[in-house]
Amino acid sequence: NVSMQKTEALTNIVILGGGFAGTRAAIDLAKKNPPHTKITLISNKSYFEYYPGLYRVVTGASPIEVCVPLEDMVPPSVDIVIDTITAIDIANKKIIGAQLGEIEFSKLVVALGSETTYFNLPGLDTLSLGFKSTKEALRLKHHIFELFKTHMHPNQNELTSHFHVVVVGGGPSGIEVAGDLTAFMRTLAKKTGVDPSLVTIDLIESNPRLAPALPPEVSEKILRRLRFLGVNIFLNRRLIKEEVESVYMKDMSLQTKTVIWTAGTQINQLITDTKGLTFSERKRVVVDEYLRVAGAPDVFIVGDLAATQYSGLAQTAMYDGSYVANTIARELRGKSLIPYKPKKIAYSIPVGDNWAALVIGPIHIYGRFAYLMRHAIDF
Repeated sequence: NVSMQKTEALTNIVILGGGFAGTRAAIDLAKKNPPHTKITLISNKSYFEYYPGLYRVVTGASPIEVCVPLEDMVPPSVDIVIDTITAIDIANKKIIGAQLGEIEFSKLVVALGSETTYFNLPGLDTLSLGFKSTKEALRLKHHIFELFKTHMHPNQNELTSHFHVVVVGGGPSGIEVAGDLTAFMRTLAKKTGVDPSLVTIDLIESNPRLAPALPPEVSEKILRRLRFLGVNIFLNRRLIKEEVESVYMKDMSLQTKTVIWTAGTQINQLITDTKGLTFSERKRVVVDEYLRVAGAPDVFIVGDLAATQYSGLAQTAMYDGSYVANTIARELRGKSLIPYKPKKIAYSIPVGDNWAALVIGPIHIYGRFAYLMRHAIDF
């Protein structure tokens, strides 16, 4: 009876998502060790994926560099549960797992992140290659190696389209993979007896400039660097549809066998289907000054999902996870809560080997030093 009473008195803190925000929240909550709590981290994978490093898996890095087992990251006091959540019932304070069924919570931290969207363009979901996960990055790597294994073509036009890669999306991911692929594919060409000039990398962006979140002068420096590496840049272009060997745009057509999609993300479909949430114009969840859902003070929304100023970035996700851990710990100890203040973000975008753009407020650094800084940040 005594042990049952103790169990009933526990505050069940459930964290959904094993990404930047979820793992940070779990680590910090365990450190703060609020009284009479049970912390559970639920993820659909047993490992944490370091998304900013995934582009390097495509060009030869080991997946081990970007995958870390969750049990190596979070303290043993945190219960790790591997399951896919199929529903969130805010009103009744429970979630539904595909394997575990109903799980009740006292406090819920939703850190499920974003997923790829193809903007309803027919064919893209099945025919293009993404790299939002290690599995996708390895699939893309395998595909590129296969291109060089099967390059016996009867005419020059077919050979040219065979080694033509189109990267859709001129944000950080698209820039990173385009910059890295240029040198990587030309090196592979030399090793396999292919003329390196047959390798063509195109980068397509629907906005008037690359990396539109960054200052215009930084976008221009990145564009010049990509052109120096031999990447063709197409700005103000929107994809209409994609078929097996053609990319059609509003004003041009490119023959290609490889389309890499980095253009769009949307919040997790599970969140879109959850009752009791309000969404902003950017289709993020509206939260109060403590990252809580209106009318549900025990439900916190963090990272990519939250309608905050800098959501969608890894640094913001980590900051949110830490903030929510602190807020929950303070609340359980009866302390006053500190309102959330968005944290300004530093950007570091590598473009090919030994060159990056580093943006910290008004400070812009380019070249080898910025590249080494990016590797230090990754480490």
